[in-house]
Amino acid sequence: MNLIRLGLLGVLSLPLGLAAQTPALSEPSNAACEARENDTAAKLLECIRSGELRRHLAAFQAISDANPGPDGHGDRDTGTNGYKASLDYVAALMIKAGYSVTIQPYDYEGSHLVGAPSFATARGAYGFGQEWHVARLSGSGDVTAAVRPLRGAGAETASGCTLADYAGFEPGAIALIELGRCDLDIVVANAKAARAAAVVVYNRASDAPVVTKKRRDGGAFEGALSTLADMPVLAVVANAIGVELGRRFDAGEAPVAHIAVQTAHAPKIDYNLIADAPFGDPDHVVVVDAHLDSIYGAGILDNASGSATILEIALKLAHTHSVNQMRYIWFGGEEINLLGSKYYTRALAPNELGKIVFDLDADVTATPNYDILVADPTYAPNAAKFPANVVRQSAVGNAALLDYFANLGIPAQSARFGNQGTDSNSFALAGVPNSGILTQQDCCKAKWEVAIWGGYRGNYEGDIPSFNGGCVDNPHRWCDNLANNINMTIMETVSKGFAAATLTLAQDATLGR
Repeated sequence: MNLIRLGLLGVLSLPLGLAAQTPALSEPSNAACEARENDTAAKLLECIRSGELRRHLAAFQAISDANPGPDGHGDRDTGTNGYKASLDYVAALMIKAGYSVTIQPYDYEGSHLVGAPSFATARGAYGFGQEWHVARLSGSGDVTAAVRPLRGAGAETASGCTLADYAGFEPGAIALIELGRCDLDIVVANAKAARAAAVVVYNRASDAPVVTKKRRDGGAFEGALSTLADMPVLAVVANAIGVELGRRFDAGEAPVAHIAVQTAHAPKIDYNLIADAPFGDPDHVVVVDAHLDSIYGAGILDNASGSATILEIALKLAHTHSVNQMRYIWFGGEEINLLGSKYYTRALAPNELGKIVFDLDADVTATPNYDILVADPTYAPNAAKFPANVVRQSAVGNAALLDYFANLGIPAQSARFGNQGTDSNSFALAGVPNSGILTQQDCCKAKWEVAIWGGYRGNYEGDIPSFNGGCVDNPHRWCDNLANNINMTIMETVSKGFAAATLTLAQDATLGR
């Protein structure tokens, strides 16, 4: 094992294959790379380099800095000027490179809190923003009622994903639900049918490999609905609070909670950016996607990194003929429940959706205290929610990613989608085979992960080593920036692997045939 200095983490032990990717002195210039046909993996990979990747990240950082939000911090969130400027930056480069670019608008419901919400029992109030959040598109209400956990087989907390989970539920009570594997909209719809007064969804504490953009330490993160609820929805509450309330109920204490939430809503418009290559069979389309929106600020790791990865690959493949037509998409609204990708896949006519033979997603590609995880829809137990063809046909993309890293001696593993997953989840539900890459975020890296990838237990990014949750999904920290939350060695390594998989799928004459 050789040692490579990795930015924030000091020195980590990494496989020899990583050092082998150091560019040769005779490497082509960036202009030459963008002008030529990179029709082999060797030609393409020598053109995917940290310098160009970092220039894109610096551009997104500058855009954020130039577009502060109401709190004075830079902002590239959905619906902001910073997001639109990011879209313009990508569009200009893709048009110049010769792609056919479409800006796809879509409507969505804006949502914000009015005043300070509260959540308390007789034992005291819980800390908003640290221990719990109000779900986006939660309804308003002032509720004082008994807390009733949903109980499944063996007294385990049920997920609320079916009406049967609410058997015996007392109307007018507050439903206490452990985060499950269905959309929050389904949980809330079932709670409404059971006449719940409010919904409290608490996080699971998990140490499993999960491709997800949410915290795995059982802490709080902000959940999102696609449809406006007509009751308060707290999502997500820290695992410790949910477990405590459930234990009190089981002990016969029957806790009573007070929940007060006031929200306001207004229609807004957002945008996806779609860029089609001039080459390949338009009846057999490979989509390569990333989400362009941030959350809580500049979003340089999440997800300027993934956006820059696919942008650089697209620029280096601009003159490369392919068997399948290549379509690059930068989605909006991912951080608020995959809005852009859901709209895109649902708005396509069936015959146009049927032309998409694969989707490859890049969501976070430069994590300092990294894992290398392949978003695998075949990974149980989530495979059951996807059409059967997705599970079977996604293997080719998974193998393209896993084999690349394996051939270099770099550890990579398949991992299941989390409850929300990322934009490839929208394609999976629409019947499109898919795969993707994620280098992780927030908390918490486990002992077994350290044994595989090195680094430290606790945060994947942000304050390392620490268990405070990192920068990405935590409001009011504003630290997901280029200066302190990106590892360029990891970004170049992962971007090369993603580029190799992209070229493999571009030239695969068996896809959809």
